[in-house]
Amino acid sequence: MAKRLNHRQFCALLEEVDSAYSDLLLHNKVRWLSRGEVLKRFAACLEHVKTFLESKDLTYPELGDPDWLEKLHFMVDMTSHLNTLNNSLQGKGGTALQMLEDVLAFEHKMTVFARDVQRGTLSHFPSLREFREENTHINCEYLQDAIIEMQTAFGKRFSEFREEKSTLSFPVTPLDIDPSQLNMSAFPGVSQPDLEIELADLADKDLWMSKFKSLTADLEDVARQKAVLAREHKWSDIENLPKPDKLVFETWNAIPNTYMNMKTYAFGVLSIFGSTYLCEQIFSSMNYIKSKYRSRLTDDSLQSCLKLKVTSYSPDIEKLCSDVQKQKSH
Repeated sequence: MAKRLNHRQFCALLEEVDSAYSDLLLHNKVRWLSRGEVLKRFAACLEHVKTFLESKDLTYPELGDPDWLEKLHFMVDMTSHLNTLNNSLQGKGGTALQMLEDVLAFEHKMTVFARDVQRGTLSHFPSLREFREENTHINCEYLQDAIIEMQTAFGKRFSEFREEKSTLSFPVTPLDIDPSQLNMSAFPGVSQPDLEIELADLADKDLWMSKFKSLTADLEDVARQKAVLAREHKWSDIENLPKPDKLVFETWNAIPNTYMNMKTYAFGVLSIFGSTYLCEQIFSSMNYIKSKYRSRLTDDSLQSCLKLKVTSYSPDIEKLCSDVQKQKSH
């Protein structure tokens, strides 16, 4: 299907039958999010795919096998749920705690998914539900076991992160954390006894306590706005929201240095990269910059272009221009 001639002919077939789609999506291993869309598009165009394959005298028995098709529609829905999780983990400024909470929430959702399949309601599996309307029987027990197995895999995969949740929560809610549960081994420059004293001292300082109350309110507001924009698929607007890690950093920056052990620990936790998003963004930008149309080939030029592309710094152009000495006429 990926060959050019076949691709053109298949697109022509979709156009001829007035299909809702004009093409099939192809999966790219670099972009995981394409997987769910590929399966969804493939399932929607399945009858057209079979018609095209028949015209080429190609036979794939599984395309007519109810058991195989049942698993296909099940995976269409599951990858859609996984894409929703993956979307919540995208973007700049997410803290490791926020991402861990999204993953743990998805683990709990899988319990709901398994129960939904067990009951046979399929409320969270629209593609599978539509398939069942045409095929009266589906193997609910097998699908439920698949979800439970996935949930177990998630639990094992993120078990170490779950154990460190108190540590990851410290920058946001330091006064709600039991100091004995903090992982001190990763921060050799921090004294746990001194940190405990600083926490006790901070607890009775209303001025600094109010900083963390304001931080919690700001983070809640950003989360609400992000949820609304995500539901409306306004991804560019999400990029313009205040970054959670910046809000946390600014709060700790306002705390005086008399609480240096607490600040050092909080900044250390904030330095944990919860996402590879920035790395992926730089890689994508580099591929775009190093096109055949580029005018310069040097590494210095590439580095400068990458900085301009991915930096969040916004220069004050008017201020820079005002500082430049004007050229006087002779």
